[in-house]
Amino acid sequence: MGDDMSSKKHQVETEQAPEQEEVPVETVSVELEDTQAEQPDAAYVAELEEKLASAEASAAAEKDNALRTLAEMENIRRRAALDVEKAQKFALEKFAGELLPVIDSLERALEHTDKEDNAFKAVMEGVELTLKSLLSTVEKFGVAQIDPQGQPFDPNKHQAMSMVENAELAPNSVLAVMMKGYELNGRVLRPAMVMVTKSPQA
Repeated sequence: MGDDMSSKKHQVETEQAPEQEEVPVETVSVELEDTQAEQPDAAYVAELEEKLASAEASAAAEKDNALRTLAEMENIRRRAALDVEKAQKFALEKFAGELLPVIDSLERALEHTDKEDNAFKAVMEGVELTLKSLLSTVEKFGVAQIDPQGQPFDPNKHQAMSMVENAELAPNSVLAVMMKGYELNGRVLRPAMVMVTKSPQA
C-alpha cells in the first residue's frame, strides 16, 4: 500500500511540473538575420554623408548669394539717396549761372558811377539795394560769392588772368580780383578771375 501512495505522489508531481517549450532553430536564425539587417551598410552611410555635405555646401552658397544681394541693394539705395541729394542741391545750377551776369552788371554800375555826383545818388542807392536784395535771395538757395582778395591762390576756385611781381604779398597770393566767382553748395559755378603775385626778380 505504501508503494501505491508513493507512485501516485510521483505521478501528481509529474503532472504539475511545467513542460519546457523548445525554441525552433529557424526562429533563432531569423532573429540573427534581423539583427544583421539593422546594421547600416558602409556604402549607404558614405552616400548619406556625401548628400549631407552637398546640402550644406548648397546652403552656404545660397546664404552667400543672399548676403551679396542685400549688400548690392544697400549700395543701390545709398547711390539713389546721394543722387536725390545732389539733384536737390544743384537743381538751380543753370538758373543761378544765368543770374551771374546780372549781378556783374549791377556791380560794374556801382564801380563806374561817380559817388560824389548828387544827380546819381538816388540811382546808386537803388542799384545798391537791388544788388543786396539779389545777393540775399541767391544766398538763401546756396549761392555764395568767391572774393579772394589777399588770399592764397586756389586753382580749384580761382582763375589766374595774370601774374605780377610784388614784394609786399607772398608769392601766389591774389593781388586783385577782376571778376568775383560764385559757388553753389560748394560746387564752383564760376571761378574768380584774379591777378596773382610772384616773387620779384633780383
